[in-house]
Amino acid sequence: MRRIGIMGGTFNPIHLGHLMLAEWAMDSVELDQVWIIPTGASYMKNPREIVPAEHRLRMAQLAVEGNPLFRCLDIEIQRGAPTYSYETMELLQKRYPDDSFFFILGADCLFSIETWKYPERIFQCCTVIAAVRDRALTEEMEEKRCALEQKFGGRIIVLPFLRMSLSSTEIRQRVRDRQSIRYLVPDNVLSYIEEKGLYRERD
Repeated sequence: MRRIGIMGGTFNPIHLGHLMLAEWAMDSVELDQVWIIPTGASYMKNPREIVPAEHRLRMAQLAVEGNPLFRCLDIEIQRGAPTYSYETMELLQKRYPDDSFFFILGADCLFSIETWKYPERIFQCCTVIAAVRDRALTEEMEEKRCALEQKFGGRIIVLPFLRMSLSSTEIRQRVRDRQSIRYLVPDNVLSYIEEKGLYRERD
């Protein structure tokens, strides 16, 4: 049985923080692989702020090149319609019944997961790994973990992570401001953003 970490998101664009979290979770929870799954059509974000799915998928593919333990899947993008995490996890569980899945997310997502569509079905399919960057939140996270486990009957692992302020929003703003994003994204992702002219202000 493989232990597979799942990281979903718009990845608009994918950056080194995403990859560091994937690597951190792999070591800490002893995962065999981490699969990156870009969202096709997010129902939580303004679509006008998100570049087309084919660009986000290609950037994610470029980002995982060279690491045989990372994979990029297009299953949400192929669906086209608004995608929900519970659907993705149920699909993976059906396709790979002999594997064990771990859903990797940030602390903010753990505190909002009750508002997601059918969160109980997510907990039925996988173990949730919640990364916390601020040690001051550890106690609050533990309380939330206990409450969610009791409510949904699932398992949650709280994962202390590096404290950093790196976001896709900040990267997009730096591109619009003609500032460097080198060392914030992989070099091949940087080249792709420049080649395609992504995230620049429209004329």
